[in-house]
Amino acid sequence: MKELINKLEATGMLGKDEFTLLLSNFTPELSEYLFQKARNVSIKYFGNRIYTRGLIEFTNYCRNNCYYCGIRAGNSKAERYRLSLEEILECCESGYELGFRTFVLQGGEDNYYTDVDIVEIISNIKNLYPDCALTLSIGEKSEESYRAYFNAGADRYLLRHETANQEHYSKLHPKSLSLKTRMECLWTLKKIGYQVGAGFMVGSPFQSFENIAEDLLFLKELSPEMIGIGPFLPHHDTPFGDRSKGSYELTLFIIGLLRLMIPNAMLPATTALGTINPKGREAGILAGANVVMPNLSPIRVRKKYELYDDKICTGEEAAECRFCLQNRMKSIGYELVVDRGDFKPII
Repeated sequence: MKELINKLEATGMLGKDEFTLLLSNFTPELSEYLFQKARNVSIKYFGNRIYTRGLIEFTNYCRNNCYYCGIRAGNSKAERYRLSLEEILECCESGYELGFRTFVLQGGEDNYYTDVDIVEIISNIKNLYPDCALTLSIGEKSEESYRAYFNAGADRYLLRHETANQEHYSKLHPKSLSLKTRMECLWTLKKIGYQVGAGFMVGSPFQSFENIAEDLLFLKELSPEMIGIGPFLPHHDTPFGDRSKGSYELTLFIIGLLRLMIPNAMLPATTALGTINPKGREAGILAGANVVMPNLSPIRVRKKYELYDDKICTGEEAAECRFCLQNRMKSIGYELVVDRGDFKPII
């Protein structure tokens, strides 16, 4: 198995069968071998610098009914909210004072906010904080909408593909959603000029090692600037509420593979990793990740943006999240930096 990791390190790619073999035979010893290589690559490109993204979860309304998500339209028990422009700008203000130079506007696919509204939000943020990057994570839109946001100043767009396998996709989503549309959105975002983020859940229902291998092949083809993965975590008010959590160990292993595949990618140590294990975000960094995403959302809404059960950091002030993570990173020899953290192509 070490030969396959060496090959991945040397070439940045494996075949589907090789990925499947690796994924189905990983061990703690093999993981440590991979993590050492992934750390070396991460340090080569980024040093011990960890980039922060200030997350603003501005609406938990969603028109979609994805079977795994706690804010799905069909969850009548969800306590819904929307932030106003003023509230969003207050989040940015406190974040900027704490050293954040990237803001991530994340929400469900909420038709309440028109393109005009989103453009107004983007324009206000970019006018007030021209030295900051702005990332959107608001789902599937038309090319026209994506262009309007980009022209208003949005720099990046996160859109997890969730799975690259059509059969698997249909088991996670209702018929109203299609993998073809999701893929087209990602390629459109790349064409427009966004720094693009994709990703998937590890251990989602019905997922096989072959599915994950297909995800890795797709990510290599798309070559996104950001890749967000985390373990599947169930939410009690969804059709998958009784399903088992995804594997923490496998999630870390895949982070290591991704670092060798796309050496200069931005790889977050996600909140889901910190939820499944108290030291999960530190372990993610030591497996090759280089981004953390503290929450800037108002405390009164944090518990309401519940994609899965037991999400961490819902009761902390923004400053608490920021300094908690700073200390966590320091404890493993890394430092949070005040930087936009832009993707840099390999020359």
